[in-house]
Amino acid sequence: MAQRQALLAVHQALEKCFQVIEQQQNSWDSTLTECIPLLSSLSNLAEQLQACNKVVFKNTPFREFPDLQLRLKYKLTQAMEINLEKLGEKMNVLQRVRDTTNNQVAMCFQMYEQHADTIGLTAVLERSCLCPSVADMLEWLQDVERFYRSHHARYLSRKLLLQRISSDNLPNIQTLPQSWSSVSEQMDQDLVRDTLLKVSYFMETRQGS
Repeated sequence: MAQRQALLAVHQALEKCFQVIEQQQNSWDSTLTECIPLLSSLSNLAEQLQACNKVVFKNTPFREFPDLQLRLKYKLTQAMEINLEKLGEKMNVLQRVRDTTNNQVAMCFQMYEQHADTIGLTAVLERSCLCPSVADMLEWLQDVERFYRSHHARYLSRKLLLQRISSDNLPNIQTLPQSWSSVSEQMDQDLVRDTLLKVSYFMETRQGS
């Protein structure tokens, strides 16, 4: 009875952990997607501001509006700052996703360690066509944790790109989308989704019980 209760507690912890991972991965994917139009907009604004700086307005029909150039530059600069602020918020979301996921994985392992002796090695290794073994699922959680840990370096690289942005270096801002995408995503992007697929039957069985 003690073994069964211990195994149930670990299964519940695993279920909750994979639920959190799915929620956080959805947030991760959507946040990265939302960054793309912001980067494109920022690049376009920088291009417009650079063109505005080059134009000699007194030689154009707009010379009748002496403050027009300053007003345009101010408007473009403000729009760039708004986009940068939004990108900063997206970076904060990515950081929270990583922290939330890693914390949940750590809690799951703590639960297992509390009950490991009671469960025993044989039960930990048992698997069925519908339910992976506890050992399998713990290994997959470690893979997910490594996934987010590896992406932390890329997160810092992207954050540094944003911090280096200056309105005095407009060409640099124009190439920001390319610089952003060049921060390679070498680890398998489908790792988390594949892991969730592996535990889908386990999750459905847990929810139906």
